[in-house]
Amino acid sequence: MEKDQTRSKVLSGFLWRLFERFGARGVELIVALVLANVLDPDLFGSIALVLVVITIMQVFVDSGLGNALIQKKDADNKDFSTVFFFNIAFCAVLYTILFFLSPVFANFYDDPSLTPIIRVLGLTVVFSGVKNVQMAYVSKNMQFKRFFFSTLGGTIFAAVAGVVLAFKGFGMWALVIQSVSNTAIDTIILWITVKWKPEFYFSFKRLKILFAYGWKLLVSQLLDTGYDQLRALIIGKMYTKSDLAFYDRANQFPSFLTTNINTSIDTVLFPAMSGVQDDPERVKSMTRRAMKTSVFLMAPMMAGLAACSTQIVSLILPPVWAPVVPYMIILCISYTFYPLHTANLNAIKALGRSDMFLKLEIIKKVVGLSLLLISMWHGVMAIALSMLANSFICQVINTWPNKKLINYGYLEQLKDIVPTILLAWGMGGIVYCVNFLGLNNIFSLLIQIPLGVAIYIICAKLFKMESFDYLLDTIKSIIGGKEKKA
Repeated sequence: MEKDQTRSKVLSGFLWRLFERFGARGVELIVALVLANVLDPDLFGSIALVLVVITIMQVFVDSGLGNALIQKKDADNKDFSTVFFFNIAFCAVLYTILFFLSPVFANFYDDPSLTPIIRVLGLTVVFSGVKNVQMAYVSKNMQFKRFFFSTLGGTIFAAVAGVVLAFKGFGMWALVIQSVSNTAIDTIILWITVKWKPEFYFSFKRLKILFAYGWKLLVSQLLDTGYDQLRALIIGKMYTKSDLAFYDRANQFPSFLTTNINTSIDTVLFPAMSGVQDDPERVKSMTRRAMKTSVFLMAPMMAGLAACSTQIVSLILPPVWAPVVPYMIILCISYTFYPLHTANLNAIKALGRSDMFLKLEIIKKVVGLSLLLISMWHGVMAIALSMLANSFICQVINTWPNKKLINYGYLEQLKDIVPTILLAWGMGGIVYCVNFLGLNNIFSLLIQIPLGVAIYIICAKLFKMESFDYLLDTIKSIIGGKEKKA
């Protein structure tokens, strides 16, 4: 009975999280495409530079304490209240530091006009600090429906504001206001709709216990985020803002698909695994199911997007954005393997091994930084290829501990997903051949998309792929209102 309830919560939570992510990110993508036709690529490059600083600051907002609240089986309101008041004070200090150091960051980019931009965008750090504990509460109790309304509400409001300001000639400030208003409205709606409210309580003892687990995740997140943002910083500093804009926009297309699915699985899987952390077999079962299902969904999307990249970019972006295409193809290949990273790392976190999580991050960042330092002198394309190489190496690193922790090693994982990946990219190769017919972009896509879907589904059925049957049965059970076994 308990297992059935867990399955029901996981499935319901995943669907609500998926609707929320695709709804919100879909609106954001549409707005970004609209703004790309109105604003110069250099403006997007400038915002990307500022977001390097803001994104790193955002990591400190969580401090790993949000994950610690989710992972702790007996976390109560006193734990949540302690983290809430700590976050408020900590974010106030962070924003003060950011406010006074903003001229230093602006001068580093040789653009003093970025100073007010950094200060205003920095307000997102404050809003995130307010909503962080509420998000942890929602995740721990698997009430993901709350995320749907808060995120979508903030995104739609911000989208309208950004587009209106862009057409009124506000330039970069349209992008700034869009970002800040999104986080602000999201926070307000979440605060109103979530029942949890802090009590006037703070305990250094409880904070210390939570921080003992969370600090390792904080350092891990800093290493991961710092490495990702370092790539953007190097491109923006060594090359041009337009180069950074092209790379950033290329990343937006595949990440829209993979990040939304991956985040949905990640957000739901971690609290679910944490609830059964004393049963390694259950953790392995969840890890395997999440990995196989997400690869089955993501791999054909990435292969299809890569095959149709020229047509898609040409249709929805002005000709000046053409350099996006080769970066997009490389990133699609890299994102295909993201489910391996997510599923394995969630298992490690859920089992309470934040120490192991940190060790893996240190090893991966040493490898990634070495590849980045070698490639950065040879152009943006070399940097993109180094990211791809790093992705393959990190697969092995991330799976290594789970051979011992849950008896699910790299070779067994490859055996589970390689057939799906081969099918997906084989389908992508056939779809790409349509490009040689010389049709215009619209006609090409009208052939490529249904052809790719048909090939993938028919082959999955012919080869009796287990993930296809699982998803089909799950859809039938949802429609029929029945429970599906995990």
